[in-house]
Amino acid sequence: MISVDSVTKTYSDHTVVDRVSMQIPEGKITSLIGANGAGKSTLLSIVSRLLKQNNGDVMINDKNLDSYKSRALAKELSILKQSNHLELKLTVRELIGFGRFPYSQGKLTQQDKLKIDEAIEFLDLRDIQHKYVDELSGGQKQRAFLALVVAQDTDYILLDEPLNNLDMKHSVQIMKRLEQLCREKGKTIIIVIHEINFASHYSDYIVAMKNGKILHSGATQDIMNPKILGEVFDIDFEIIHKSGKQICNYFY
Repeated sequence: MISVDSVTKTYSDHTVVDRVSMQIPEGKITSLIGANGAGKSTLLSIVSRLLKQNNGDVMINDKNLDSYKSRALAKELSILKQSNHLELKLTVRELIGFGRFPYSQGKLTQQDKLKIDEAIEFLDLRDIQHKYVDELSGGQKQRAFLALVVAQDTDYILLDEPLNNLDMKHSVQIMKRLEQLCREKGKTIIIVIHEINFASHYSDYIVAMKNGKILHSGATQDIMNPKILGEVFDIDFEIIHKSGKQICNYFY
C-alpha cells in the first residue's frame, strides 16, 4: 500500500502541497483531480521520489520511500511523467526495453523480451514497434511511453496526464487498458487527469485537490456530486445518471 502522511512541499514562500495525508487503495484506479495549480502533479512527483518533500513521509508497503535504493524502487513503482523527451535515436521497441532496465541492467533476457512483447501487444504498437520514436505522432509517442511503464511491470503505476496528445478513441482505449491492468493483473494505478468524465467513468476512487490541499476523497460515486465538484473547480456542475455511470455536464 502507498500511504502519504502530512506531506508538504514549498518553494520560497509558496506552498504547493500543504500537509497532505492519504492512503491509496490497492488494485484500484485512483484519480487526482483539481484545477491547474492544485498540487496534483507535485504530489505525484513526491510519491514517485522525483521530488523531495519539505516535511512528511511517504510509505510503500510499510517501508519509507527514502529508504529504498533506486533499483529496488524501480521494481515497485513506475511513473509516466507529463512531458517526456528523448535525446537518443530509439525505435519504439528499444524505448520499451528501457522498462526492463531495473531487472536486466541492459542485458535483456528471454523473460525481458517476453515482457516487452506483452507491452507492445497490450498498447497495440505491433505495427510501429520498429519505427523511430521521433517519427511518431503525439498520440503514438504517448502510447509508446505508456508501454515502457507497462513493461516495467511494477505493482504501483503513477501516470501524470497520460491522455495528453490522445484523441477520444485512443483516450478511451488507454483508460480501458488501465482498467484491465487493475482487474487482471492487480496493479494499483494513480492518475492525474483533467477530463472529469474519464475520472468518473474509469476511477474507483477520487482525490480532489485545491490550493495544495485535499478537499475531498472517497469512492467515485461519492465525489461525483455537484456541490463537491463545484467547490473544487469553482464552476457549476450537473450530474447525469446513465447506464450506471455519472456524467458531468459543466456547459449548461
